[in-house]
Parts: sequence; C-alpha cells; structure tokens
Amino acid sequence: MIVGLTGGIATGKSTFSCVLLELGVYVLDADVIARAVVEPGTEGLRRIVEAFGEGVLQAEGTLDRGKLGSVIFADAQKREILNGIVHPLVRTAMWSQAREYVKGDARRIAVLDIPLLFEGNTQGGADLTVLIYAPLDLQLARLQKRNGFAEEEARRRIAAQLPMEEKLRLADVIVHNTGAEVEVPGLATKLLIHLREVAQVGAESDGTFDKRVVKRTEIR
Repeated sequence: MIVGLTGGIATGKSTFSCVLLELGVYVLDADVIARAVVEPGTEGLRRIVEAFGEGVLQAEGTLDRGKLGSVIFADAQKREILNGIVHPLVRTAMWSQAREYVKGDARRIAVLDIPLLFEGNTQGGADLTVLIYAPLDLQLARLQKRNGFAEEEARRRIAAQLPMEEKLRLADVIVHNTGAEVEVPGLATKLLIHLREVAQVGAESDGTFDKRVVKRTEIR
C-alpha cells in the first residue's frame, strides 16, 4: 500500500515522518529527493538557474535555498515556475521507488512524505492519503518560535500553501497533532496500527491493493 503523507507548514509532518521511520516503516522523503534532483550538474539545477538567474546559487555552485525561498514565497507565479521544474522530477523518482518496494505484496507499506502532495495534485498515485493537521493559530505559534519569523512573515508562508480546509477535505486520514511534541510517538503508533489494518484488509490475492477499503478516519 502506498501512502501519501502530507501536512501544512509547522503542523509536525516531518516529526511524524521521522517517528514512522524509527518504527521501521519504509519512508521516502520528498525533500531529500528534491535536494538530489537539483545537485550541481543535474538537469534540475540547470533549469532553475535558467529560470531565476545565477543569483540563486552559492559561491561553490550549489543552490542557495534561502535566496530562492525568498523569491518564490513573494511571487506566486515564480513559485509555480519552480514547482513546474522540480515536482515532475521528484514525482518520477518517488513513485518509482515506492512501487518497486510494494510490488507483489499490498501488505507492505511505503510512506511518501510529500509536503505539497495536494498542491502538486500528486495524490492520485497514492492508495491512501494522511494529513498531519494543526489549526492556524498553532501553526503560527510554532512557525514563529521555530523559525523566528514575525507574524506577518509566518502568515505569508502559510498562505503560500493550499488552505488547510481544502486539505482536510481531500485527505483520507487526518491526524490531529495539537499537543506537545512528546505526544507524537503515541499518535504515530496509532497511525501505523491503522495503516497496517487497512493494508491487511485491502490486500488482494494478486498482490495489489483494493482502494475501496479506504474510509475517512480521524486520529487524535
């Protein structure tokens, strides 16, 4: 079973991803793959420089993510250009690795950690989608504390993603991550138990997964 794991900025998705990895789950991180596809010498980096100029590079020729982030978060059109370059490259690599891992046994679970799962309209390749959720006021508080952003900048970063209300509508499983970080392992364990149950029920005799067994679920 291929699971698309997503969230909003500062909802705790990355923490959940790390805990699931510690629990022995096969996790593919879109951010890690996204870095690989824009390393020096790659087609991805060449196209980014072509689109945004050499000002987004560091002195040694690697991508300066801070400078690029400042550019795209301030301009929706430029953000779309970047997504159009990077997303297809990341998608191809991630789905290929996930399908290879679960091939022949639907009870195997591959979790794809994709921050912009719904923004990139990539959820169609997943058998089940999981949203790590936190309300806006908590997102703001976490983002200001974690990154040192002023409230205006924090709101701007959050607004650059799909509204949480839309993600709530699209997700199959919603994990309410509204407590302290020490509560995450317990929630992640509940999530993993649920995923294993769904994978078991949905496993077909030919090794494929029957998506019809997926039901909307909330975990608290």
